[in-house]
Amino acid sequence: MTAAVLEVRGLRKHFPLRGGFLSQVIRRGDPPVIRAVEDVNLTLGEGEVLGIAGESGCGKTTLGLTLVRLYDPTAGEIRFLGEDIGPYRGGRLRSFRRQAQIIFQDPYQSLNPRFTVFDTVREPLVIHGLAGGAQIVERVLETLDQVGLRSPELYLGRYPHELSGGQRQRVAIARAMVVHPRFLVADEPVSMLDVSMRAGVLGLLRRLQREMGLSILYISHDISTVRYLCDRTAIMYLGRVVEIGPTERILERPHHPYTKSLLAAVPVPDPEARRPRVRLRGELPSPVNIPSGCPFHPRCPEVLPECSTRVPYLRDMGEGHRVACHLYPIAPPAR
Repeated sequence: MTAAVLEVRGLRKHFPLRGGFLSQVIRRGDPPVIRAVEDVNLTLGEGEVLGIAGESGCGKTTLGLTLVRLYDPTAGEIRFLGEDIGPYRGGRLRSFRRQAQIIFQDPYQSLNPRFTVFDTVREPLVIHGLAGGAQIVERVLETLDQVGLRSPELYLGRYPHELSGGQRQRVAIARAMVVHPRFLVADEPVSMLDVSMRAGVLGLLRRLQREMGLSILYISHDISTVRYLCDRTAIMYLGRVVEIGPTERILERPHHPYTKSLLAAVPVPDPEARRPRVRLRGELPSPVNIPSGCPFHPRCPEVLPECSTRVPYLRDMGEGHRVACHLYPIAPPAR
């Protein structure tokens, strides 16, 4: 694997669950928390695209927002280019955020409706003091062209409502790329686009990654886009990574029962193809009341007795493929 741009160790992000005054008076002990991210360990290499996949509510977006320090971590360590960013404040945090950008799911919501395209893409340059005067115009035009908005001067005075969904997302990407980041979080960047536009935006992300050596954390519930874009993939369930490895290996030879259930639900274009169905019991538990032991055990079709009492740790299955499941036992790491 290439040199690490990002290293994450034991990352947790909890949100306190606040009730009304009466509930605070009645409640005893520690207040309940939403455990959105729980003990996540990841490494993102230089120029690598790492996919984060899982159903809604598994903690994917919270993980991405924490990694760019839009949320402060509850516990654990995030190292960017070898340096712990947890203590960063003020200017050091602003400098990090120049190098770590994020693209959100809905470009219409993420773009200021009162800003023209020029204002939107220029703003990060002004905030970080990276260009001035005519240089700003030149940099904005160059970046708009880079993201596929040809004849970029035609877009400078337009507002978000005057653009198509695909054009808005390209402007959002231009805003992130104009500061030349090292690390990009792409949070469901094509889920709001129709099929005809998805391929173009995914191809753009792949080209930017290849040409600029950009490291990307790609968040999605769409397995087909993960397969197309990602070098490696991590599967999340209730805030934990349950399986991680090279994308083709994960998708062709899944080990964790949850991964198998996700893949079984993916539509197959061949009407003659038959996939084994994986039936899960019950609904996704609340992140406020995560089950003991393996959080997946109440729904798992292959549950073992120890699943309800012990948290499984990631086990190396070879070729960079790891899985956290009692079907593949491993001794817990030293504390």
